Amino acid sequence: MLDRTAYCVNPAALPQVRTFEQGEQAVRLRVLIYNVEGLPWPARRNRSDSLRRIGETLKTLRGNGSGPDVVMLQEAFTPHARDVLAIAGYANIVSGPGRRTNRAAPGAEIERSFEQARKRKKGERFGRFLNSGLYIASDLPLSVLAAEPFSQRACAGFDCLANKGALAAELSIAGVPGSLVLMTTHLNSQRAARVPLDRARKAHGYQIEENALLLSRVRDPSAPLIIGGDFNMRGDPARFEAFATAQPYTIVHEFCVSQPLVCAVKMSFDGDEPWLDTQDLQAFDDGISVRIIPVEIEAMFDGLNAERLSDHDGLLVTYELRWQASQPIIDQAMPLCPV
Repeated sequence: MLDRTAYCVNPAALPQVRTFEQGEQAVRLRVLIYNVEGLPWPARRNRSDSLRRIGETLKTLRGNGSGPDVVMLQEAFTPHARDVLAIAGYANIVSGPGRRTNRAAPGAEIERSFEQARKRKKGERFGRFLNSGLYIASDLPLSVLAAEPFSQRACAGFDCLANKGALAAELSIAGVPGSLVLMTTHLNSQRAARVPLDRARKAHGYQIEENALLLSRVRDPSAPLIIGGDFNMRGDPARFEAFATAQPYTIVHEFCVSQPLVCAVKMSFDGDEPWLDTQDLQAFDDGISVRIIPVEIEAMFDGLNAERLSDHDGLLVTYELRWQASQPIIDQAMPLCPV
């Protein structure tokens, strides 16, 4: 049901290209990230109904034209969780590393002492029981650039039971110069890993490094980038600093705090550093020809804008992609998605 080679276009979903007096053109793109809490029994139970309702809500929004243009899921481990995007009806769905996928990209250099400290009773020597739980979906043309797990030993605690990693894809938008690179990831948890926080933080650092290595390998440096997922950095400035050093992209929360006249904040920001109050973040990086500007940030499935159906809220960001009208446009002939 989930096709990693899906690559078609739904004309009704094409964002409108706007032209400005100063010679710029732009489109708007709505990107949702959502950890759907799709864990299997015994970690979770009775999740099928909530997961179905997530899919139906997205289907309704998609049908009336107010849904996300791109959806990135994390923790979609179970069949019911994986069905969310199919229920929503998105034409193109790509998936992250499977349970048996081995890393092919370069990995971090793991300290020997870190490897030797692995404990079987903490889930670090059992192998992988779950896939990555990562998916990206859109009605716009979408193709996989890479679906890579983290290295076998670049994890800590019970997180090692899932083949966590990253999924990178290329999104094509008619009228926009070049392609947009998308990436979603799910990094090592903190206390939920059930190991000392220093050990969990070390694994988190290895994974940040491996994501940076992956992007340097698959991303055309001229292409704009949007990355989002469950970064597991809430309340931990050390984790956040490590991410900012290895992947110096602009965090949307930070941008919207510093640019209130540009980015409308339609969610609760607690404190002066709201990016440290959540696990779920989006970040972006301009391309050579295309600039990315967040113009709106809001929560979804938070009990206010929609029913709360997971232990995480969804994070919806509306971006404006801008470029000079003089930039050459390469339009490719793409098949129409079946209705």
